[in-house]
Amino acid sequence: MSTIAIVFHSGFGHTKVQAEAVARGARSVAGSAVTLIPVEQAEANAAVLDAADAIIFGAPTYMGSASAPFKGFMDWSSKAWFGQKWKNKLAAGFTNSGSQNGDKLNTLIQFFIFSMQHGMVWIGLDLMPGNNSAKGGPDDLNRLGAFAGAMAQSNVDAGPEVAPPESDRRTAEYLGRRVAETAARWNPPQAA
Repeated sequence: MSTIAIVFHSGFGHTKVQAEAVARGARSVAGSAVTLIPVEQAEANAAVLDAADAIIFGAPTYMGSASAPFKGFMDWSSKAWFGQKWKNKLAAGFTNSGSQNGDKLNTLIQFFIFSMQHGMVWIGLDLMPGNNSAKGGPDDLNRLGAFAGAMAQSNVDAGPEVAPPESDRRTAEYLGRRVAETAARWNPPQAA
């Protein structure tokens, strides 16, 4: 069995929708146990994070980087860093913003560097970019063309019941499934 923790912040509910999609994708892989952890509950779930085979990080992109509550979680994790408790765990990330670009790549790079500081192994997307030719469209997987992780875009005047769009939710599911499949290979079951 592989254990996957998804630790996230969501300011207006859109990134929570994305986190739930990541969790659905991870849960679709047999033998995966998945825990969603809002950053506000990270300290209470420290043992879950320390025991996980993979940790997936998620936050909205505000002003070109991860939201302040997520940065607070990053700082809080220094105790785990000092004890190297997350070393050799798998890591991945996802983010959401109001605009198409929104400097979301910077947030994913922030998550990547954070995971490298913890000695983790980063898992990106293996999807070709969608929506980048006359044959493509906004319903394509990876419509925003990310490789470092799952990106989503939510119109600022749309609630989380409709945003991010379905294609971004399916891309998030794909990331969750990819991490869970990699975790199953990374930590094969032990013979009795």
